[in-house]
Amino acid sequence: MSLLAGRAYLSGGPQMAQVFTHLGYPQQLRIILGIAKPLGAIALLVPGMALLKEWAYAGVIFDLTGAVASLFASGLVAVGTTAYPVFMIGVAFASWTLRPPSRRLA
Repeated sequence: MSLLAGRAYLSGGPQMAQVFTHLGYPQQLRIILGIAKPLGAIALLVPGMALLKEWAYAGVIFDLTGAVASLFASGLVAVGTTAYPVFMIGVAFASWTLRPPSRRLA
């Protein structure tokens, strides 16, 4: 999800730019998130580096909860707009909780 989102953010498509504008965020944030999201996804996929993975999971949760909060604050609250990030929060939390002991911090 983060790899695809990063690509979409960096593509600079008019729809993505319009969403950031509607939410009241500068386009620079779109670029920053477009770089950070794939880096976090790579950190989760690469073996080892348990501490980096903890930070990547935290980043995913911060990003998704921020997305939900932004949707509520901007008035874009609808099942279609909030269901996906809420679902992905659950997926990220399940992934973090159910990871094997070898991938956890000591």
